[in-house]
Amino acid sequence: MTRTPWWRNAVVYEVYVRSFADADGNGEGDLQGIRSRLGHLRELGVDALWLTPFYTSPLADGGYDVADYRDVDPRFGTLDDFDALVADVHAHGMRLIVDIVPNHSSDRHRWFREALAAPPGSPARSRYIFRSGKPGDRPGEEAPPNDWPSAFGGPAWTRVDDGEWYLHLYAPEQPDFDWRNPDVRHEFEDILRFWLDRGVDGFRIDVAAGLFKDESFRDLHGQDRRMPDGPIYSRPEVHDVYRRWRQILDEYDGDRMAIGEVWTDGPEDLALYLRPDELHQVFQFDLQLAPWSAMAFREVIDAALKAVAPTGAAPTWVLSSHDSVRHVTRYERQEGFQGIGLARAKAALLLLLALPGSAYLYQGEELGLPEVTDLPDDARQDPIFKRTNGEKAGRDGCRVPLPWSGRAEPYGFSPDGVRPWLPMPERWASMTAEAQASDPSSMLNWYREALALRRRLHGDLPEDLEWIDSPQTALFFRRGSLLFALNCGDNPVRLPAGTPLLTSTPLYGELLPGNTAAWLSSP
Repeated sequence: MTRTPWWRNAVVYEVYVRSFADADGNGEGDLQGIRSRLGHLRELGVDALWLTPFYTSPLADGGYDVADYRDVDPRFGTLDDFDALVADVHAHGMRLIVDIVPNHSSDRHRWFREALAAPPGSPARSRYIFRSGKPGDRPGEEAPPNDWPSAFGGPAWTRVDDGEWYLHLYAPEQPDFDWRNPDVRHEFEDILRFWLDRGVDGFRIDVAAGLFKDESFRDLHGQDRRMPDGPIYSRPEVHDVYRRWRQILDEYDGDRMAIGEVWTDGPEDLALYLRPDELHQVFQFDLQLAPWSAMAFREVIDAALKAVAPTGAAPTWVLSSHDSVRHVTRYERQEGFQGIGLARAKAALLLLLALPGSAYLYQGEELGLPEVTDLPDDARQDPIFKRTNGEKAGRDGCRVPLPWSGRAEPYGFSPDGVRPWLPMPERWASMTAEAQASDPSSMLNWYREALALRRRLHGDLPEDLEWIDSPQTALFFRRGSLLFALNCGDNPVRLPAGTPLLTSTPLYGELLPGNTAAWLSSP
């Protein structure tokens, strides 16, 4: 009998390090803070933690601008703190995944400083993407090398003092590496080994499809920067990198793994990353992007299962992350009246956990936290807000620190009297982990119950599902002995025959209320 790797059906909890728990009182989360709250995650019932970047960084983009890939930023702790965290996570029976950021570094990285100090055409510059500009629209004016936009607003090129331009698909403080340079490949292979040797169980790869750019650097001419066969993402050369990374991971025991942040236009491209000698998983974001609709959910699930089927890999499911509006708020906005977001979020969790594959949770969703939409402008730190002159709110609203206890800010996130790096709403006083732990009807206890039931059931469930006829507003499927039912409409629908195991709101006899999900055992 083939042993199933731990990650294939895991529930993984994303820790946004800066906002999870602050142990040293600087208003920002840290590694010791995470250690102090591991009991919360063990009781929640997750299998693994994914840490967002904690490396040395100026935090121009929340740590995704890395200045030193082999050290911990002092505001988050030390390498000794990291080693202690790894030991504690493993002692609690969980695994640890860390973020790796290979597409770009910080402009404070030693290599980029060397590049700026070196002349055009030098070996130091060849580790990044420097190019000459082109004539502008006016006489004597110079334009960027092409028309590529930054994902954060504005052009993707910045001119340096000697006249050359460097590429940054994100903020100017995040220059893109040139992955055609063997120095870059060897450096990241060494970085992988550095953290694997310290005991990490896997890596989440940021911008996994973006490492190589088309050598012609052709203009987009207004087309989507993520277009299929485009010059920016999913270039064929990227797969050689992940084949090599897979070899490195396979050298270590314990089912070390890698999951890629891959945005693709279809299942065929996605499947390329999941070939047996490449990545173990890729994020499938369509469930996160889908509206509250039975038809939309079914289409997303079918497409996700179709994408991974040829590869033998398992699908991944996610509803929220550090890059997206929290799903409680998304579901609330769609309907337009207050309170429905929480009901839908409870139902969506049962959908997430009933599907084959692994589920990725984002910190705070177990508390039912909404997006914070009223942050003052002077508190916002996301470069998206700054580079669009406030036209786009950015991602700070989903990154507000977690409320742990007490009745006022900082709600146990930091020691009393310390202001957190983003302000926390007064309305969160009733949503702290402490308040919810003693409330049997709370979102926290709902998550604990649902995850515990999944843990008991999933070992006996097949890796596929069978759709069952359902009303238009509903979604029914069977996985072995488990029946799943979701009613996305407002009016009750009749349940399929089975014995209820867990429901997100009380049933009306044999009727499933609107915006409710149920797990049932097959008759």
